[in-house]
Amino acid sequence: MNAYPPIAEHGIVGDLQTAALVSSAGTIDWWCAPRFDAPSVFASLLDAENGGHCGFAVEAEDGSMTVRQLYLPDTAILLTRFGGEHGVGEVADFMDPIRGTEPSDRHRLVRVVRVVRGSLGFAFDCRPRFDYGRAAHTLEQPDERTAVFRSPVGDLQVQATEPITVRADDDDLTARFTLRAGERVAIVLTTTAAGAALSPAPAWGDIAGEFAQCLRFWQSWLRSSTYRGRWRDMVNRSAITLKLLTYAPTGAPIAAATMGLPEQVGGERNWDYRYTWVRDASLSVRALLDLGFTEEALAFRRWLRERVEAGGTASGEPLQIMYRVDGDPRLEEITLPHLSGYRDSAPVRVGNGAAGQIQLDIYGEAADALAQATDGGAVAGWRTFSALVDWLADHWDRPDEGIWETRGGRQNFTYSRLMCWVAFDRAIRMATRFARPADIPRWTKERDAIYEQIMARGWNIDRHAFVQHYDTDVLDASLLLMPRMGFLSPNDPMWLSTLDAMNAELVSDSLVYRYNPEASPDGLRGSEGTFTLCSFLYVEALARTGRLQQARYAFDKMLTYANHVGLFAEEIGPSGEQLGNFPQAFTHLALITAALALDEELDRAESA
Repeated sequence: MNAYPPIAEHGIVGDLQTAALVSSAGTIDWWCAPRFDAPSVFASLLDAENGGHCGFAVEAEDGSMTVRQLYLPDTAILLTRFGGEHGVGEVADFMDPIRGTEPSDRHRLVRVVRVVRGSLGFAFDCRPRFDYGRAAHTLEQPDERTAVFRSPVGDLQVQATEPITVRADDDDLTARFTLRAGERVAIVLTTTAAGAALSPAPAWGDIAGEFAQCLRFWQSWLRSSTYRGRWRDMVNRSAITLKLLTYAPTGAPIAAATMGLPEQVGGERNWDYRYTWVRDASLSVRALLDLGFTEEALAFRRWLRERVEAGGTASGEPLQIMYRVDGDPRLEEITLPHLSGYRDSAPVRVGNGAAGQIQLDIYGEAADALAQATDGGAVAGWRTFSALVDWLADHWDRPDEGIWETRGGRQNFTYSRLMCWVAFDRAIRMATRFARPADIPRWTKERDAIYEQIMARGWNIDRHAFVQHYDTDVLDASLLLMPRMGFLSPNDPMWLSTLDAMNAELVSDSLVYRYNPEASPDGLRGSEGTFTLCSFLYVEALARTGRLQQARYAFDKMLTYANHVGLFAEEIGPSGEQLGNFPQAFTHLALITAALALDEELDRAESA
């Protein structure tokens, strides 16, 4: 296997509690269990030698084997196809999402290998490294179809539907077998609690049933989408990705499936994104709602209400910016010095110290997500929500760390003020619409005060633009959301000049930087690539201002940066490579909203 395949050379499979990344060569080099935010079983993306992996390789005498990867249409079933002079075969990887409705320590990743033409020899190796490679393990082989890796923190069972020649290799597992056209074997990887009983031996009937069930689940779920626009394949793939990144037992969406993947190879901007950010989750839920998926919104509302009612945040605020998928606010950040990092991008961090930051924008994103529903049930827990808004009325006028979680000190960020304005605006709308008790005069007063403050201090007369915070002239791409949030019209002259200023300073060939860290130090060394979320927000802003030709060109160009199966990481590097944690929910939700905006504006223009 390639020791460090490009970040983009992966597909994702999952069961709505865990997720695994499978490289385009057929290697599982990332999987945490029993939850997204649990320690890893395989993490060779963060250390090729010590992270652990599970791979298939096809043994070709002349080495002339081609490999292709794709998803079965409208599903999360991933196919890796191998082709050469002597045969064609494939590995189908999937996890059953039906199993994801209740928390469980037992998770199954099924790998079905088959040959469709000629014959192929396969080399299989399984080298788990439990607890980020910190826990030792032993290997047991009860029979010729079964092996069990046991560790103090959990076990991994490896079972095959057919006897294959396996051997131990220093407590790891290797196998060699040959399949001819029409032959197949399934290898099932099952994570369990330490010392758990052995799962029943897999039979072909069971595997076929799980495969069909998984196929039906995803295709049935996707049929609820109301999207009929011009970019259906990409929007559908983004919707499936957002669903895959949602922890079904609580309804909590995570920001990304991975931790530690760098924003700059060799740099220190390597964060753990396997948690639920109130901001990211709120925007993800709104994107799914815009596509017609309502169950996810209901589940998130319950999760959000429980967080406010529970209290006990690290920051002392009524809401913390991020939580574990079960709502636990404790996310102590530590480094793992025994892992070298992706292509030596150290340190590798687990946990996230930003959990203790104050980011006032989260109240606006949460309120905006809650306000999207069209029925009275949208305000279940109204007393909890209104109390939160009452609290915000006394606490919005403070510096904070801002949306980008800078570690260079608190500022009066314009985006944070904007989203506080949104919180009051949406709360007033909901109280009026559903006739709920509320201190509307107070909320209106605070909303209007924020508006006046942004206009007086967030607008830089020399730049003719809204700026990052009140004491700078630096621009910030987060303000691309100003028109969508209704703060001003997309054709307001102040907004158009802001957009022009961003185009001159932050945009590079349709790719958008968040801000200039040299002009606005963020407390970290190194640089980063363009932020793909911002690039799609830029498309949406262009579309809403009527610059449709520029918007469509920018959008179509952005789609060329997707990987081979339609997935995006967090950033695009200087050579067009994907950087940062993968796949990134923020990016995929922004793709959806950009497509919806562009479709709407193109339809309006064509019918005029």
